[in-house]
Amino acid sequence: MDRIWVLAEAGESGPTPLTLELLTAARSLASTVEAVAWGGDTASLAAPLGEYGATKVYDVGDLGGSLPGAPVASAVAARVLGGDAPDAVLLPASYDGRDVAGRLSAKLDRPVLTNVTGLREADGALVTEHPVFGGTQIASARFTAEGPGLFVIRAKSFTAEPAGGGPAEVVSAPAGDTGATGGAVIRDRHAEAASGPKLDEAAVVVSGGRGLGGADAYALVEELASLLHGAAGASRAIVDAGWVPYSHQVGQTGKTVKPTVYVAAGISGATQHLVGMKGSKNIVAINKDQEAPIFSVADLGIVGDVHKVLPALIEALKQRG
Repeated sequence: MDRIWVLAEAGESGPTPLTLELLTAARSLASTVEAVAWGGDTASLAAPLGEYGATKVYDVGDLGGSLPGAPVASAVAARVLGGDAPDAVLLPASYDGRDVAGRLSAKLDRPVLTNVTGLREADGALVTEHPVFGGTQIASARFTAEGPGLFVIRAKSFTAEPAGGGPAEVVSAPAGDTGATGGAVIRDRHAEAASGPKLDEAAVVVSGGRGLGGADAYALVEELASLLHGAAGASRAIVDAGWVPYSHQVGQTGKTVKPTVYVAAGISGATQHLVGMKGSKNIVAINKDQEAPIFSVADLGIVGDVHKVLPALIEALKQRG
């Protein structure tokens, strides 16, 4: 495969972890990797994107508060329809990534393959892997028509590894007239107050489920996570119950995590939750039901009441200082 484009999102300190994962995946599949980025200081991304394999960055420019979907899709479509088309475009499974993917699909009259967790090349085409039936089966797919393939990739599907390249070349790629679709603007931003590592970046994640018995008991999960210098997560059941915010949810419809240690406290192990955490290196499950499905993926299983086990763990950690 000759050339792959990656939609590069930026966070507070540079490219997002998922962007770096996509660049690493693209590098293993194509001889040339290029990125598409936007913002008031895209030039500052040239070095970190180049380090992970991008040789060129198409700069959509400062969006002036507009939502990225319409202008970024417009800029990418303009280059593709103008004859500068890559073999594939990899987009992150984020809010903006999915928005761009949908709009780009409409502009190019091309379908999108979403929820991708694996990519490989076969006979000159990219073959995707998608977990189905709650992750119990893996389906494969590929595009058969000519034209660039559009792929939306889930987080933690690949491991980000630097390539040691120099700064990427920055090329202007402004959006065209987006009409009414570009009228939506961001008036204000509200970030949830948080301390410690982010859930999808933490080396240790402690998650709680309905087995906690009530919202007040979630404090045990947060305390244990803090003592382990990790992040607190949750099952969909307690998010839907209103015990914790959606930003804590781990699973198919929440965050995908892949920490060194994942502690599941009072979580039965529904397939939608397992999809989001079973890639963790070490899984510790605490549940009073020894038949709970979570034990099928656990490296260490503790059959016991979380209201007794968690306080004991917390006390032991405090004593160790």
